[in-house]
Amino acid sequence: MQRIFVGVVSSLLLAGSAWAFELSSPEVAEGRTMSAAQVYKGFGCEGGNLSPALNWKHAPAGTRSFAVTVYDPDAPTGSGWWHWVVYDIPSTSTGLPASAVVQAALPEGAKQGRNDFGARNFGGACPPPGDKPHRYVFTVHALKVDKLDVPEDASAALIGFMLHATGLGTAKLTAAYSR
Repeated sequence: MQRIFVGVVSSLLLAGSAWAFELSSPEVAEGRTMSAAQVYKGFGCEGGNLSPALNWKHAPAGTRSFAVTVYDPDAPTGSGWWHWVVYDIPSTSTGLPASAVVQAALPEGAKQGRNDFGARNFGGACPPPGDKPHRYVFTVHALKVDKLDVPEDASAALIGFMLHATGLGTAKLTAAYSR
């Protein structure tokens, strides 16, 4: 009986040793409405336009860097809306602080791509008035490369393509907002 128990426990430990890649935030919760702090300031919206703190753990083996994206698939553009693109985040990082829109607040070496507002920072939620609640998908990408091979002026779509081409795994958190 003891051998069976030891065998079962050993099997469970081996199976559970690859914890799932996980993303969390003290300011944005899965399936919940974002606060005014994460709402854009402009385009008729009056928010704080502050990126939330993001934390991740259990990255896949072989992760050499990370990227973070925030994407609204519900934007009435035909192609969604990129709110934030940060890449070349060192593999030693386990998150980003709140209000990391300032380059100095990002880990050393990290870069911000152009969002669909045309800026290199976090652009908060700002769906059209009266539209259904939009989903804002916060994703941390674990990558098998130290740096993305993209030009300095790369679009969010090109960076997104490269994230998929070099990705080892993703962890997501989806919040909502409407006005």
